[in-house]
Amino acid sequence: MTKSSLFIYSEQETGYRLQQGHPFNQERLLPTIDLLQKLEAIPESIVRAPSPASEEQLQSIHSMDYIEAVKALSADCPDEAWQKQADKFGFDLEDTPYFKDMHEVTSLLVGGSVRAVDEVMSGHAEHALHLGGGLHHALRNRAAGFCIYNDASVAIEHAKTRYGARVLYIDTDVHHGDGVQWSFYSEPDVCTLSIHETGKYLFPGTGAVNERGEGTAFGTCINIPVEPYTEDASWLECLEEVLSKVAEQFQPDLIVSQHGCDAHAYDPLSHVHCSMDIYLAMPKLIHRIAHEYSGGRWVALGGGGYDFWRVVPRAWSLLWLEMSNNPLIPLLEQNRALKLPSAWLKQWQPMSPVELPTTWLDEADWTPMPRRQEITTKNRQTKELAMLYLSEFISFIRHCDCSFASVPITFLA
Repeated sequence: MTKSSLFIYSEQETGYRLQQGHPFNQERLLPTIDLLQKLEAIPESIVRAPSPASEEQLQSIHSMDYIEAVKALSADCPDEAWQKQADKFGFDLEDTPYFKDMHEVTSLLVGGSVRAVDEVMSGHAEHALHLGGGLHHALRNRAAGFCIYNDASVAIEHAKTRYGARVLYIDTDVHHGDGVQWSFYSEPDVCTLSIHETGKYLFPGTGAVNERGEGTAFGTCINIPVEPYTEDASWLECLEEVLSKVAEQFQPDLIVSQHGCDAHAYDPLSHVHCSMDIYLAMPKLIHRIAHEYSGGRWVALGGGGYDFWRVVPRAWSLLWLEMSNNPLIPLLEQNRALKLPSAWLKQWQPMSPVELPTTWLDEADWTPMPRRQEITTKNRQTKELAMLYLSEFISFIRHCDCSFASVPITFLA
């Protein structure tokens, strides 16, 4: 009997609201959930509600003084002393403002990602999706990039400590997965791979190819920074070649992937020019990798995505349809003009400030970017550099007849 895929969700997660008009708005979950419901793709039997993460779980990644600050700033009217310290902990009006009840709702988001790990690692499900998660920028003692607690890092640490799992983390958000990278930069049993727009032009400014991990974890950090205006073919070439090699060498027990959908050309906060095709292709690639290398164990999380009318519902629905082996996926591969449900369009078009697309995939005749060849060449050079670093490290491991986990610190010298 095939194990089911589970969907971790509660409408309470939409309470993560930084401030009116802020680009990060968890209400984007609502049109996404409704689209899947209209497809009858998430029956109640496979939905699991998250529970708040424990303080012990939060402390596995975040400092106690930071957690105390988050709690204090979650009050309806925080004490003036805490308000004066807000900047120290990364809370500012432009990026990540504090808000009422943020500790409670963010703990719930973390708990959802932890539950996804538990469901998969305990064998109750083969795959689990938690779209409310993927807050990958939060650091040990600072909020950053719209993220307060780093649910991805907490969930990975939980998988590692409770189940003894070697975890491959795959981040496909257009912004570098910096918080997760730094959480495990010296941890050899966690391998982080991030494909993103280069930090030369985009927050958080990190994610260069030469960020490779440290100590015994040297080589378990892989970054693929692509150029602005990168398009589908180049993005997918870089991801597929590097990910396939990394998974083969690292041999994970669990894959945790983050699916920010802000590399789309419509997204207002980045400069990458991909279409919906990558959001059909990437889950398919990760799904295959999970069955080849981690016994099918796969936890997927949400993340960024700031066009939550035209992009987020389609991209995240395609992710779930792939995870759950929905028959719509092979139909889409045969007919890219397949229509979205008319009932969904009728319900959400009056609320959308832009004209909603009527098909799952974008029009095929997108105008090529003027510098397509130069961008593709530069990305290929970056990919080859990432592969070269990986090859050098793998050669060292084989020469020593050792594993990632047993590489001596002296290799750095």
